[in-house]
Amino acid sequence: MHTAYITHPDCLKHEMGMDHPECPARLHAIEDQLIASGLLQFLQCHDAPFVTFGQLARVHTPNYIETVKAAAPSEGLVYLDPDTAMNPFTLNAALRAAGAVVLATELVLERKVENAFCAIRPPGHHAESGRAMGFCLFNNVAVGVAHAMAQFGLQRVAIADFDVHHGNGTEEIFHDDPRVMLCSTFQHPFYPYCGAGSGNDHIINVPLPAGTDGEAFRKAVTEHWLPVLERFRPEMLFVSAGFDAHREDDMGMFGLKEADYTWVTQQIKAVAEKHAHGRIVSVLEGGYELHALGRSAAAHIKILSGL
Repeated sequence: MHTAYITHPDCLKHEMGMDHPECPARLHAIEDQLIASGLLQFLQCHDAPFVTFGQLARVHTPNYIETVKAAAPSEGLVYLDPDTAMNPFTLNAALRAAGAVVLATELVLERKVENAFCAIRPPGHHAESGRAMGFCLFNNVAVGVAHAMAQFGLQRVAIADFDVHHGNGTEEIFHDDPRVMLCSTFQHPFYPYCGAGSGNDHIINVPLPAGTDGEAFRKAVTEHWLPVLERFRPEMLFVSAGFDAHREDDMGMFGLKEADYTWVTQQIKAVAEKHAHGRIVSVLEGGYELHALGRSAAAHIKILSGL
């Protein structure tokens, strides 16, 4: 059983300005590292399809979807929030990004691959049901989770989010749905300035202070994520794989290294193998220092692939 690697050239055409950290070079950095390490040849590569309106509408309001589509410019940039802009190619990129996770979900649940990594942009975990923010238009991982439940009848799905920023959009979308467990570590207080408390038992937020290193991160995962995942017994796991908690990434103030991403992926994979027939879909979120991003994503994918 292979690991699927899903991306699309359209995801390279979305740009938000010359100096914007969420840039096309992020995807090149990952692919270059996969080639250099010899990993890419062992992955099952797929082009991301467009997501459908119905697939988006499971997690976003119809009005919001139409608003994003109507905002797409024919030239220049249009800002949906102070951090999130659209150029003429952004809409297609966002539709491919969400579509990648739908395809990944289908490939995994139809046992065509063991797991999948979606190398996509724009990212998604800040996008709420009716609002774009934090570089995110559509909540890609949420679209995949909702597809797994609606199309395949899953009743217990878990999301592990180790991005340095809290996935507020994912929490908002699934806050009242106990079929979905969200386990999240993030720097706090920090953008988006929320998430310290969830108010329910299936959203496991673990806010951590600036300066958190690998040892403290591993302790948080071991003490807060793993026991609840064991009790929840997920039928499938999704990963919001943000690599901006790396010590070289100045978008956050954490001190993680590649070895920490290797370790957390091993923990997630062990849960998946015990409870979910190994079913994992991992989705790129943050990670802005290109060299650190490439190395970290490759370390993550290496564990997923078992190579």
